[in-house]
Amino acid sequence: MNILAVIPARGGSKGIPRKNVRLMNGKPMISYSIENAKSCSLITDIVVTTDDEEILGIAKLNNVNSIKRKVELAGDKVTLDPVIYDAVVKMEQIRKIKYDVVITLQATSPLLKGKTLNTALECFLNSGKDTYISAVNNPHLTWSANESGYIPNYQKRVNRQELPPNFIETGAFFITKREYVTPGTRMGKNISIFEVPEEESVDIDTKSDWIICENVLKKKRIVFRVDGFKELGMGHIYHCLTLAYNLTGHEIMFVLKEEHSEGINKIKSSFMPYILINSNDEFFDFLENWKADIVVNDCLDTDKRYIIKLKNLVNRVITIEDLGEGATYADAVINALYNNQLKLPHEYSGENYVCLRDEFLINKPKQFCKEVTNVLIIFGGTDPSNLTNKIYTWAKLFNSIDSKIKFTFITGKGYNSHEQGIYSSEHENIFVLNDVKRVSDHMKNADIAFTSQGRTVFELASLGIPSIVLAQNEREQLHTFAQMQNGFLNLGLGVNISIETIDATFKWLVEANQIRFEMRELMLRHELKKGINRVIDIIIKED
Repeated sequence: MNILAVIPARGGSKGIPRKNVRLMNGKPMISYSIENAKSCSLITDIVVTTDDEEILGIAKLNNVNSIKRKVELAGDKVTLDPVIYDAVVKMEQIRKIKYDVVITLQATSPLLKGKTLNTALECFLNSGKDTYISAVNNPHLTWSANESGYIPNYQKRVNRQELPPNFIETGAFFITKREYVTPGTRMGKNISIFEVPEEESVDIDTKSDWIICENVLKKKRIVFRVDGFKELGMGHIYHCLTLAYNLTGHEIMFVLKEEHSEGINKIKSSFMPYILINSNDEFFDFLENWKADIVVNDCLDTDKRYIIKLKNLVNRVITIEDLGEGATYADAVINALYNNQLKLPHEYSGENYVCLRDEFLINKPKQFCKEVTNVLIIFGGTDPSNLTNKIYTWAKLFNSIDSKIKFTFITGKGYNSHEQGIYSSEHENIFVLNDVKRVSDHMKNADIAFTSQGRTVFELASLGIPSIVLAQNEREQLHTFAQMQNGFLNLGLGVNISIETIDATFKWLVEANQIRFEMRELMLRHELKKGINRVIDIIIKED
């Protein structure tokens, strides 16, 4: 069976000048149609019909046939039917064959995939139909107008998913039997619609269409390899979620180890797509099958073998909080919590690469208050060293003497406060909140905060909350930001800090109005809100 694909492309375009030859995501727009036709093994011949020398040159560059269109077939008001007929007749004369099927492929549908075209052609050949037209199902509540006014095209207002099909031609392809190709039509008697996915349906007519298509073509498949559990904490999970929320337009997948339920539950509740693995080998198999473009690895220190294996499977590898040997071999290392620890040329470290969650980007600090009335205690999603319990024990003793200060404890999803005997006690002015959705609203009301030495310190700094810091572990003590020069009283490793030290430090800070004011000013001098944009640029950077 002889099948001809005809790609019509005029040089003139008033809406978008040079539309068919202008570079879209790095190559001429017409090249997408040519590549789709080439990828379809059932197609015998491909021909570009045009009035434009530049388009003829691109056809030659892509090793496909081309026909210089007659002037009378190049006008604005000429329909495609005589153009396609002219191309078919000329190709039959050149090739000295008769075609059985003719496919019109529009140069203005760069999102159409070769796989979709191939499936459509196979279905057509097996269907017994005369003509297949590409269309997208786009049901809407629509209206018509006449001399009397506006009339609904529906009987009952229902949700979109309950509406009957409403097929709109995409213009991507038009498949028909050769016998129906004439100067006046390409339409057979027995016609069918071939539904294409919505993401492949854009037909470029306007500048807005162009922008949409180019953004889709730039879309990356990005994998976040991350875990969250009691000993590690949940900071890595929250950090990757923050990045994922800011990568709208890209295809995201989280990969987590099946044994760590705390992190899995958070990703589930965030409605992000995810898969579970039991080993690195399973992870490598997934990457190979899913055809990922980028891996963001937020699992602390990596080794050389692991990163090199990732580099063989994807185009770009980013590691987060990585002090391991593997960091040397990654494309980029983002260590916001450290300050040039590795001294690598591709290491991005320090506060410029902090990724604040959306709520901290839009919230504002409250005015400084000389009197301390609200204290916030927040030690992360799992609080592995159980510092919450230590401060809770002290707060109950403190408020047994003077209960004017309100203590608000915010615990994460991975911390069972009831198991620890930690409850709200209104008469003691102690309140315990779990898995709070908008932490910033509670932070900004605090006059002093107790926290660990992870990413929460940047959130507190963005709101100017003077803070007493107790590190969860020795690694956290390597995080450089939570120091006095940035507005923090850092007491060191939390498990080693006595109740007496906590009590003395707090009482001193309550009375030291000027110190708290200066701590607040030191925090607010940092511009932390632009870090997320810097990190996103690093992740999707083109080499």
